[in-house]
Amino acid sequence: MKKQLIAVAAIGLLAGTASAQSAFEGFYGQVSTGYENNTIANGSPTLSGGVTATGSGTNTSSNGNVPVIAGLGYTFSVDPQYTLGLGVDYSFLNQNTSNVSTNWSGGASGNSGNFYYQISNRTNIYLTPGYALSKDSLVYLKAGYSMENIQAKPSGGGTATNTSSVSGYIFGLGYKQMITSGLYGFAEGNYMGYSKPQLSTYNVAGYTTNINPGAPSAYNILVGLGYKF
Repeated sequence: MKKQLIAVAAIGLLAGTASAQSAFEGFYGQVSTGYENNTIANGSPTLSGGVTATGSGTNTSSNGNVPVIAGLGYTFSVDPQYTLGLGVDYSFLNQNTSNVSTNWSGGASGNSGNFYYQISNRTNIYLTPGYALSKDSLVYLKAGYSMENIQAKPSGGGTATNTSSVSGYIFGLGYKQMITSGLYGFAEGNYMGYSKPQLSTYNVAGYTTNINPGAPSAYNILVGLGYKF
């Protein structure tokens, strides 16, 4: 009889665990910050306007910044341990890469060819398949579509006359922990890769520089707070 009671109690406990839904099921809003690095591989700029020259000695432009990112989404419970989320987030702060110094050939020595890239309006749309470690904790993958704007801006003044919109992908890994009813904290790391931008020109000191950059990429490490409605 004692063994039967233990068996019944065990079955009841397992049934209760199986019927429990993740605390993250439903609509949510969140905000995060942390560290972000943007990198753009440079090609071979050309210069025109009185002289014609080709740039050489350009380096990959990369720099770390602090982002501010807000997101909205909905998390579905697939079964007691697995979830699937659909989300979108937006980066509010412009991110600048490091300065690119260009050495000119063809008689343009001394003319400014220094510039940097500015990244803005990054938007990500993604799925987040998750695994519930408990009712109040969740690990998840993040995969989807990413887009952003890129502009080349002269370092020493001048007019930036180009903006390119690029698209690509985002892939990441994260963890959420419920703090109190509805309020949760989270941490995640993401990598983003994009198509090559079609940047045209910027003008400085009477010269026109034509940009031929490589494909951009970025990664970030984020911590934040969210609320599940």
